[in-house]
Amino acid sequence: MSTETHTTTISDDGASGLVSAARTSLGDTLRSVVYFTPSAFDVLYLRQNLYESMEAARTAKEQLVELERVGFAEVPVRTAIGHQGDETGIGPYEFTVRFHTDGFVVRVLEGDVGTIMTTDSMDLNAFEDAATAVRRLLADESVEGE
Repeated sequence: MSTETHTTTISDDGASGLVSAARTSLGDTLRSVVYFTPSAFDVLYLRQNLYESMEAARTAKEQLVELERVGFAEVPVRTAIGHQGDETGIGPYEFTVRFHTDGFVVRVLEGDVGTIMTTDSMDLNAFEDAATAVRRLLADESVEGE
């Protein structure tokens, strides 16, 4: 868990809860947990030895966060597409998993807050468990936060 001061309004309990939910669901494959809003982000967890410093981690994660912020605009559109009013709809948007050669990026959004989790290669079923647990915690932060 990161000991840096938060740049968002996430509470210490909220940050601990998100990290705990991610670690419980994703285990030792978890590389990082980032909490973000449309205007700020916090690196909540980094697996040891990934980056030289927290500053290096923030620099690396900044571009990823910028890319994933587009999700705030996508969610209403994806949800509308999913609710086409008949049996052809696919349901509301839940979370995004991006596949990379050596791991995954998982984005979960709830209201005006989100979490990015990065992992090593792993079993895909754990992502749904992680996303469900994180979404519940984000809902609390969305109501209390920014």
